[in-house]
Amino acid sequence: MSLANLAHLHLLLNHLPTVGFSVGLGLYLVALFRKSDDLKRASLVIFLGIALLTIPTFMTGKAAQQAIAGQEGVSDVLTETHEDAALLAFFFMAITGVLAWLGLWQYRRMSRVTGGILTAVLLLSFVTFGLMARAANIGGEIRHPEIKAAGEAAAPNTELIKSGSIAGFINTTNWAWPTLETLHFIGLTMLLGVVLVVNLRMLGVAKNVSFAAVHRLLPWGILGFGINVITGIFFFITVPEQYTQNIALIWKMLLTVIAGLNVIYFTLFDEAWVLGPGDDAPVRAKVMASFTILLWVGVIWFGRMMPFIGGSF
Repeated sequence: MSLANLAHLHLLLNHLPTVGFSVGLGLYLVALFRKSDDLKRASLVIFLGIALLTIPTFMTGKAAQQAIAGQEGVSDVLTETHEDAALLAFFFMAITGVLAWLGLWQYRRMSRVTGGILTAVLLLSFVTFGLMARAANIGGEIRHPEIKAAGEAAAPNTELIKSGSIAGFINTTNWAWPTLETLHFIGLTMLLGVVLVVNLRMLGVAKNVSFAAVHRLLPWGILGFGINVITGIFFFITVPEQYTQNIALIWKMLLTVIAGLNVIYFTLFDEAWVLGPGDDAPVRAKVMASFTILLWVGVIWFGRMMPFIGGSF
């Protein structure tokens, strides 16, 4: 896939983190006001879904930056500022998404969400929305000079987190990249281990164990997923030119988002949850379990094949 196509994809996605998240935030405020558990769950699902979609939004943004670099009227300082603002917003979005899923997990296990999680999601959602809206506004100024004051020059990049500084540190520190690789492998091991345990139970392995018992492992899988996302983003911003045109990475990100959304099934739907010791899962649960395993195997396969299919390493 060319940079131009990825830039187009970024244009299609870049409104979702702001507009979609605002919908979730509005619904969440209504849910808290009306004390509606159903609306709380719906808003938490939206937060989680938008957090997952923010991954390809951020990564295609780098391809869009490369596609317009050097064009007349495009400020390199402004594009770097936009990238750094988006990176900070991405980190907060990821934390909000994890806490939203934790709230859904608590609903399933305890039929309620603790006040601490509800408050944390509320506070983080306001901060995340503000950071996302700011990043979006800076991005709009890159190709829309009409929204800036006449003669106004691009302000110097004063972002708290700078992707260039992170990349420079990783590239010049001997232990940084191996450490990230180690953490990435640990996260993958945690994630795949939980995925296999949960989904093989759906397929009939260890039927003497209830789904409620294996459901307790899901937070460890989410922790592994979070470690993989964060370390993966560090890899990406360190050497983006090796990734932006790598078709294997594009497929890996697509499968990752689908697999991430798939975890909602095992968190929300009753047909898996009611399985007790010795019970056989219904056909739909077995299909979803098989699909989930295939998705994560696909994620791992495309990740390992990036040097060969993409040919950019």
